[in-house]
Amino acid sequence: MATLKDYRDERLKKLATLRELGVNTYPATAQRTHTCADVLEKYDELAGSEVIVVGRIVSIRSFGKLAFIKLRDMSGEVQLYLQKDNVAELDAERGVLGMKQLKLLDTGDFIQATGEMTTTQTGEKSVGVRELRLLTKALRPMPEALTNKEERFRRRYVDMNVNPEVRERFVRRSKFWQATRDFLENEGFIEVNNAVLEATAGGADASPFITRMDALDQDFYLRISHELPLKRLLVAGFEKVFDLGPRFRNENYTEEHLPEHNAMEWYWAYADWEMGMELTERMIRYICDKTWGTRQFTLMSGETVDFGTDSEHFPRISFVGILKEQYNIDVFTSSMEDIQAKLREHNLEVEEVDNRIRSLDKLWKKYRKTLAGPAFLIDMPVFMQPLAKVNETDPRLSEQFNLVFGGSEMCKAYSELNDPLDQLARFAEQQAMRDAGDDEAQMLDIDFVEALEYGMPPACGLGYSERVFWSLEGMTAREGVPFPQLRREIDETTRAIYPEL
Repeated sequence: MATLKDYRDERLKKLATLRELGVNTYPATAQRTHTCADVLEKYDELAGSEVIVVGRIVSIRSFGKLAFIKLRDMSGEVQLYLQKDNVAELDAERGVLGMKQLKLLDTGDFIQATGEMTTTQTGEKSVGVRELRLLTKALRPMPEALTNKEERFRRRYVDMNVNPEVRERFVRRSKFWQATRDFLENEGFIEVNNAVLEATAGGADASPFITRMDALDQDFYLRISHELPLKRLLVAGFEKVFDLGPRFRNENYTEEHLPEHNAMEWYWAYADWEMGMELTERMIRYICDKTWGTRQFTLMSGETVDFGTDSEHFPRISFVGILKEQYNIDVFTSSMEDIQAKLREHNLEVEEVDNRIRSLDKLWKKYRKTLAGPAFLIDMPVFMQPLAKVNETDPRLSEQFNLVFGGSEMCKAYSELNDPLDQLARFAEQQAMRDAGDDEAQMLDIDFVEALEYGMPPACGLGYSERVFWSLEGMTAREGVPFPQLRREIDETTRAIYPEL
């Protein structure tokens, strides 16, 4: 049975033959007048006109004086129809191949075809080729199928060729983020791309990646959040700002989390959390409409989520109320012994570094898995959110909301804390937790406190990651990015091909 190396060796021979003929097998330029989809959709309009199409060879059928090539580009596929008497002869200087050189082509090669639209005897609309030009010689054949998940992740470029639905997923991913941008810009927000390297990691409960900047002889952190630089911009006089780009959290892979992923955060001066909830409802519906053309989704769990009509509001659920109803835990007065007993009762791990915040969060997350949503989670205790304003109705609570659907918190938002003295005190509490062993507790960012002392207007802020996209697509995190991080590995076939490695 032929191996991949055998197929590659055969193609190398064809490559050598082409070069002996004087053909540039990897030219720098190509021409195109129409996509594959264009020539089919505009067939009647293009009849009798010359077209130039480019793409990858999907299949070749040769019958001596006749040949058929299936050509694929990003838009779709079209058939090339070649008749010996109509196809130009070899012109090596221009990279043009004649009928005799078709045997030197393989599936996977990229070519350029010039000709007129025609219909074959079987009725298939085709490009009647006058001139065929080689653009790229492929040395490895595309497999007919690719189902192994690990291999699909390692060779995603192959996965997207063999499984076109995967490529279409990333087209939707692009539309998802573009819809986010369009919505915010239509609402008057300005996009500002802030630095990824930060002297102090802040804005979220997460472990950061650490790197070294030689120029300053100092360690920096890859940002875990967009939050604090954006709020500094509110201090600077901006009123509506957002940042969209990568963030990094040194955490384990899960079906919902990746250490590196894209996220977006916006901040809106003179707005509060109630205004933020209204904006969030409109934003998520706009994004669904523009990306998928629907507001109803079946998630990977089998649950159905419906974001409803423009006139509807998402229901609100209470964090304090849920822990009381489901676990008989008072988040303010129950002892750590009682809370830990509930953790054990519900088969949740009790760790030595667990504090009150982490323990309550574990109980909530267990219940959260039962929520299809969408709903806004409210009534978060102040001690669990170091960056949110105190609720004026109940000073024990923060003005925070989380959009929950599919058993996960997808968006977090709050009326932003802008009291520098209160912020310093909360940072100090977080730093003490960090010093006690909680690696996810926030660092004391004195520069941010200093910025607040110059004055930041009241504001609402919100952030979400592409986990929203993954969930609505009904897929895991690694399936939802083009090239997920994997352990470096060189397989046996590659070692055989490149023994010097």
